[in-house]
Amino acid sequence: GVADDKAVYAYVPDIIKYYLGEEAILPNVPTYLCSDPKQREHVLANLDKLVVKPTNESGGYGILMGPQASQEEREKTAAAIHSNPREWIAQPMLKLSTVPTLIGDELEPRHVDLRPFVLCGKEIYVMPGGLTRVALRKGSMVVNSSQGGGSKDTWILRNGQSHPEMNHASAALESF
Repeated sequence: GVADDKAVYAYVPDIIKYYLGEEAILPNVPTYLCSDPKQREHVLANLDKLVVKPTNESGGYGILMGPQASQEEREKTAAAIHSNPREWIAQPMLKLSTVPTLIGDELEPRHVDLRPFVLCGKEIYVMPGGLTRVALRKGSMVVNSSQGGGSKDTWILRNGQSHPEMNHASAALESF
């Protein structure tokens, strides 16, 4: 569907403004559309600095991590972009946080990202915690499970405080 097309990323701030009538609370990751000649020129000139993604793939397939890619891999991706620019986007390489991860008998740092959960009912609630995706290969920035990544539950703990949002979340779930 349309939401699966990564080119939509470039339009998220406009979509929020159109449907909600407000500015996005968090900034969007800059997304360059290779279908636009000026943006494509920028992408091709900076392949060594960007993450380049096919718009029609998921699960981390077909991604070029520019700073980690060989010259041959960058040239192959550049040729694919020239061949069908509509099928490609690029974004800056983001720094991912790391968490201690048990690898064998040792704790080692691994890159992670967080997927929060939002519940919709009469009201909308963001759950405390979420699913943390983790890159299990040393030095890897790819957290997708289909590419060797794993996952960790993430819980937000508070000393001595009740969790009223959990009551709201339970009520929201019951309203379905």
